[in-house]
Amino acid sequence: MKRSIIYIGIAAIVGLAVGYFLFGNSGTKTMEMTEHDHSSEAGQMWTCSMHPQIMQPEAGDCPICGMDLIPAEAGASGLSPEQFKMTENALALANIQTTVVGNTEGNNDNTISLSGKIAVNEEAMAVQASYFDGRIEQLNVNHEGQEIRKGQLLATIYSPELVAAQQELLTAASLKESQPQLYSAVRNKLKLWKLSEGQINSIESLGKVKENFPVYATVSGTVSEVMSSEGDYLKKGQPIAKVSNLSTVWAEFDAYESQLSQFRKGQKININTNAYPNKTFDGQITFIDPVLDNATRTVTVRATLRNQKDLFKPGMFVTGKIESGLTDIKTTLFVPSSAIMWTGERSLVYVKVNEDEPIFEMREVMLGARNGENIEVIQGLDSGEEIVTNGTFTVDAAAQLQGKKSMMNKTGGKTMTGHEGHMGMQEDMGSDSSGEMMKMEFSDGFQKDFDAVLPAYLKLKDALVASDAFTTSMNASATLEILKKLDLSDTEAMGKAHVNKSIEMLEAIAKKEDLKNQRAHFVILNENMVAIASNLYSLDDTLYVQKCPMANNNQGAVWLSTENEIRNPYYGDAMLKCGSVVKIID
Repeated sequence: MKRSIIYIGIAAIVGLAVGYFLFGNSGTKTMEMTEHDHSSEAGQMWTCSMHPQIMQPEAGDCPICGMDLIPAEAGASGLSPEQFKMTENALALANIQTTVVGNTEGNNDNTISLSGKIAVNEEAMAVQASYFDGRIEQLNVNHEGQEIRKGQLLATIYSPELVAAQQELLTAASLKESQPQLYSAVRNKLKLWKLSEGQINSIESLGKVKENFPVYATVSGTVSEVMSSEGDYLKKGQPIAKVSNLSTVWAEFDAYESQLSQFRKGQKININTNAYPNKTFDGQITFIDPVLDNATRTVTVRATLRNQKDLFKPGMFVTGKIESGLTDIKTTLFVPSSAIMWTGERSLVYVKVNEDEPIFEMREVMLGARNGENIEVIQGLDSGEEIVTNGTFTVDAAAQLQGKKSMMNKTGGKTMTGHEGHMGMQEDMGSDSSGEMMKMEFSDGFQKDFDAVLPAYLKLKDALVASDAFTTSMNASATLEILKKLDLSDTEAMGKAHVNKSIEMLEAIAKKEDLKNQRAHFVILNENMVAIASNLYSLDDTLYVQKCPMANNNQGAVWLSTENEIRNPYYGDAMLKCGSVVKIID
């Protein structure tokens, strides 16, 4: 019995020891691991590999594409308050490109490119008017573009006043021997009404009063405007037609305010047209507008061109190249225009401060003259520094997400999460809640060709209204092909950023046939499309910017339509009429 008790006691002690070893130690380790996990997760942010602007405090799905979020790189230590670091993955996905200042190709290009139009030479324009009161009995000028020659019959006019003057002439002719001064005064009166010596002599020799009198052209040219009709009663001096002599025309170009110091009268300019792409025409600057256009911040620079073969048509688009007035261009610091971000008050660039790591900081610069696709930097950069030249707005969005100074935030701000992340990009680029952006300049060619994009976009929108994922994908591909063909060579950096973002969203919509995913990308596509459309001055149709407040996780989303009626592309039949018109682009 005693031996059994001893065995039981020994077994109990061994069991307790083994239990403590197995479970007590494991519990300690578990506690340590839990504490370690909590400490490691403290401050951990999660992002999307496809959309690095998304930042959330916990794991989950990307609100844009639905992919699993991945841990974001922890904040870099040893950086100044103005500096921030991006991941290599984010750099690759956003196609961030940098250039070393001072070694940029094309800096030695000493030409300035300008865009403009052919206009009527107003100095060679004349108004054909009636020189006496009367009613137009016959009008021989019928339409614009009609060619007329000096001395050609323009109109026949019945004038009671002229009938009375003819009677005076016949009476004075019978008395010219006794009252030569009266006779001479009556003849001069008719001459002031532009009657020729032959007409006056004809009236006198025939001895009859003419009821209808002809009006002849005093100049040769092309009718640019018909200003009267048959049956109109004209007062003395009232115009009949406006005639333009197109033997010379004006080539009018828009020059930026920063370029003015490089232009002077008499300067040579080489002019090209889309109509004759293989020909270059030589001209000289004959006029520089003394008044700056406050809306566009440009000045009109004009050259007068000879047009003997009628090659130039008023309204034709032209481009001009002119030698820069910069005398020491090799020593002047230039950067590509795509590197510059304008806020209206400040000009900004992003500098890569570490050659081996993707660490950036925002830098405010002072700009000088524009030279082609490059802009002079007077202050703020040194030769040899590396700056972002492609993907600038993506870098700016990353700065905003990390609470650093950014384009629209001089002092920095909180890190945004979820929807705020991609909407933050919209705010950084100066837009309001309806997607309207700050003023952007698009080339005349882009403005004209963008009209072809809108019908394809509207078909894409209608496919989403019908909740047809396959047709949506097809129409996205069609819109994408048209948008890719547009010429962005003369478009400013902000405009290019919106176009490139639209292309990225269309590619995503075309690849997916998941309706929810397509509509998520359609949100961002519209933020950019509305911004572009809001800055076009020539549209074939009135566009309505419509907004659904419930779309995009109740944050609201916009789209474009040519109809005032609401047909919601984000919900289709489920909520077809949900939304309202928030802006009209006329």
